[in-house]
Amino acid sequence: MRFHENVLTAIGNTPLVRLGKLVGPNDAAVLLKCEFMNPGGSVKDRMALHILEKAERAGLLKPGGTIVENTSGNTGMGIALAAAVKGYRCIFTMPDKMSTEKINRLKALGAQVVVTPTNVPADDPKSYYETAKRIARETPGSFYVNQYHNPDNIEAHYVTTGPEIWEQTEGRIDYFVAGLGTGGTMSGAGKFFKEKKPAIRNIGVDPIGSVYQGYFKTKKLPPPHVYKVEGIGEDMLCQAMDFSVVDDVRQVDDRQCFVAARRLAREEGIFAGGSSGGAVHVAVELAKEVGRGKVIVCLLPDSGSSYISKFYSDEWMRDNGFLEERGPGTVADVIRSRQGQVIAARRGERIDQIIETMKRHGISQMPVVGKDDAAEGMIHEYDLLNALVSGAKKLSDPIDPIVAPLQGVVSPDTSIAKLREVFAEDNVAVVREGQKVVAIVTKIDLIDYLASRE
Repeated sequence: MRFHENVLTAIGNTPLVRLGKLVGPNDAAVLLKCEFMNPGGSVKDRMALHILEKAERAGLLKPGGTIVENTSGNTGMGIALAAAVKGYRCIFTMPDKMSTEKINRLKALGAQVVVTPTNVPADDPKSYYETAKRIARETPGSFYVNQYHNPDNIEAHYVTTGPEIWEQTEGRIDYFVAGLGTGGTMSGAGKFFKEKKPAIRNIGVDPIGSVYQGYFKTKKLPPPHVYKVEGIGEDMLCQAMDFSVVDDVRQVDDRQCFVAARRLAREEGIFAGGSSGGAVHVAVELAKEVGRGKVIVCLLPDSGSSYISKFYSDEWMRDNGFLEERGPGTVADVIRSRQGQVIAARRGERIDQIIETMKRHGISQMPVVGKDDAAEGMIHEYDLLNALVSGAKKLSDPIDPIVAPLQGVVSPDTSIAKLREVFAEDNVAVVREGQKVVAIVTKIDLIDYLASRE
């Protein structure tokens, strides 16, 4: 007879499935690593079991102890499975943007769940990070998993996820695409791939509103904004995120994540979460860019079962402005009504050159592009002013140190209702198609467009 001794030995060895309808015959092959087929429904099962068993061997987690962790739901599920088998108590903190299904699943496994506000800084005492730390301090015999800063998170994927994919592809992998949350999956598997084949390119996926992409491009932390997709992105830097193994970080917006996940279910029969949708959106873009003959492995972190009441609901999608409706239009309509080309700066250009360009075109900010014209940041006139007034920079210096992360990023199909939300936090909207900035939209541009419709 073939069977598992318990549910924990069933973790791992998830299948690779080739993407069919979402890519064309001239695109690269996209292989989906179906991590939602782990017993707990996500890739986090691997990390949870690895960290807990290592803590047991080190004497940090003792029989009858209590496991405490801050989680968006999936890590909690992996921990709760292990705790049920091993006889531990669990207390989890979760931000209030997480789905009801995730909270109820944890409670079904006997865990205690403490819900905290989403829209507070990471170091706020009410955040789910700080609340978990406080509970761990106040609970005798507790073990705090600390997934965001625990190096064992990276190690879990270095010893399991990476080797599995390498064996399944027989080493014929050219790109690895994965969402960035704690960073452990990309850092661990990515490190393994780089050691095996340095030419492999590791591509991280980050939601607009998170800090990772801006930090990767500029080494500066952008101000975080709230976004709706769950399980990826962060409002702080995590010690489990090793940028040294990452070749690029690409941004996705909520709508791109949710639409791709819904298409994945309806066209490919793969029922996955919103973070999976974000990764697939980037993988499909990449497949078109690099073309036939290349192999992309895209990791799908979790199942769609946790999001039935959210983006798999037409009503929820409509209420949140993610389904196309008749209305004022989209960003594409706004930029279609205008003439002109995007004026961009390039890495290495001098401050005096940029000032002259801004004066000549009457603009106050410019996207900064690198190789392949991919947008890497923004240069603003007030940053130029601050650098010159403070004496920190001279006119002959390159602009690179004062390039700011991209903010207010939208896509051409972003609704005007969403554009208004962007303007509430940013002075301009940066319209990006793929990795290229195709327009800069200001408030007066939107006003002009709306006036022209009257």
